[in-house]
Amino acid sequence: MFVKVTCLTVICLVLGISMTNAALSCPQVQLAVVPCLGYLRNPGPSVPAPCCNGLRGLNNQAKTTPERQSVCRCLKSTALSLSGLNPSALATLPRNCGVNLPYKISTAIDCNTYVHLSLNQPSFLISYTLYILLRKFPHYFQNSL
Repeated sequence: MFVKVTCLTVICLVLGISMTNAALSCPQVQLAVVPCLGYLRNPGPSVPAPCCNGLRGLNNQAKTTPERQSVCRCLKSTALSLSGLNPSALATLPRNCGVNLPYKISTAIDCNTYVHLSLNQPSFLISYTLYILLRKFPHYFQNSL
């Protein structure tokens, strides 16, 4: 009985992990930013609301670092494949929409080195605390590591 319960638990975990880690597909990303194309080719005084809504939606859906890197790669490859985009409008699009992306959208960005680390995330707070302790008391940790 224990073996059956364990197997069932493992199967549920595997299925749950694969479904929760499903990243946004590039066509989904492209569909979200289609309303931005006119503005990016001929920037006006304000970004159209459907464009900002699409960008905001992408930012809200891509929560993990791999998801954000995937969106970044798609935005980069899409920008490279389209002609006539204004690089300045592309770089300032998130800010002009009030969307806080920790990187500028450009054709030169290296999405693989981009890592999203919020100052409010527990992992950052723990890492920063350890960093401070190691800096202040290196002799204490020297033999422990």
